[in-house]
Amino acid sequence: MKVAVAAEADPSEPRVAATPETVKKMIGLGAEVAVQPGAGIKSGILDADYTAAGAAVSADALRGADIVLQVRRPAAGQLAGVQKGALVLAIMDPYGNDAALKSLADAGVVAFAMELMPRITRAQSMDVLSSQANLAGYRAVIDASAEYGRAFPMMMTAAGTVPAARVFIMGVGVAGLQAIATARRLGAVVTATDVRPATKEQVESLGAKFLAVEDEEFKNAQTAGGYAKEMSKDYQAKQAALVAEHIKKQDVVITTALIPGRPAPKLVSKEMVASMKPGSVLVDLAVERGGNVEGAVAGQVADVGGVKIVGFTNVAGRLAASASALYSKNLLTFLEILVDKKEKKLAVNWDDEIVKATALTRDGAVVHPNFLPKSAA
Repeated sequence: MKVAVAAEADPSEPRVAATPETVKKMIGLGAEVAVQPGAGIKSGILDADYTAAGAAVSADALRGADIVLQVRRPAAGQLAGVQKGALVLAIMDPYGNDAALKSLADAGVVAFAMELMPRITRAQSMDVLSSQANLAGYRAVIDASAEYGRAFPMMMTAAGTVPAARVFIMGVGVAGLQAIATARRLGAVVTATDVRPATKEQVESLGAKFLAVEDEEFKNAQTAGGYAKEMSKDYQAKQAALVAEHIKKQDVVITTALIPGRPAPKLVSKEMVASMKPGSVLVDLAVERGGNVEGAVAGQVADVGGVKIVGFTNVAGRLAASASALYSKNLLTFLEILVDKKEKKLAVNWDDEIVKATALTRDGAVVHPNFLPKSAA
């Protein structure tokens, strides 16, 4: 059983899919591990570190591999040397990328989309969205503090008092909760909003104040999987009015709202941005999906009338070493359910609900029911 760790084709991706720690554990599962040269360098992991952990470092690492580990979906041509039937584990970004899925199917590999991991207890340790969003929420606050020209905590000095920064978090998933906790640790006065009623208690438990239009629609605004539902136009208008008034008084706003498979909902209009004081900062964590903030520009810090809109992409990757450590453990835990530990060989249970939820392609075809070609759906 050969496991290959691919170097990322995208030069802007600093994360890697295995660390020396996970390499040792994969070897313990009976795997022979090969790593492409330089795969971990941007995460602070040298080729020598992989060699010391028992892996081979080779430009031909992918050739003959039974399992390929990556951060992002393989680029065109990257799987040229990979044998048919090999398992490829990565963040596949399948929504709206039919051509890329067809390429994976045509390559004959079994592609697993790690971001489709079901929200069940057994899969928590494999949940890459949560592990990476947790870091993104933390980094969003750090980036906001770097752009904000004032201190976050209240400071009482002989020269006068510095007031605490007022921070507003929009969207209280994993990233939002970590943003609340981080902003609170930095001494900010924090408020937060979300359309899911269950988040109110979580927000308050972290010492922040919850803000939402709490009507009947709000009470039923969560899917069985724990994701936010898309709200009616009427509710969105009421919530926008409440938020618009609140945003005027905020120093920092962090938006984290994403709905799987859909463009990011617009939460902050240009009028709301214009209402904020010069020197205020907005951080848009959804900018790669179109953004929550009007005026956000992917990969840039936009200045709109003295208000900064931070649109950094791959925010978890801005903490590459930590992100790689968590992501590689997600992959390792998933790999463990695909391997017979006694026989030390691959033994995929195709009836396992985790396998069913994440398998995109198999036997030369797209097999996931949500991404079947229109003719087959």
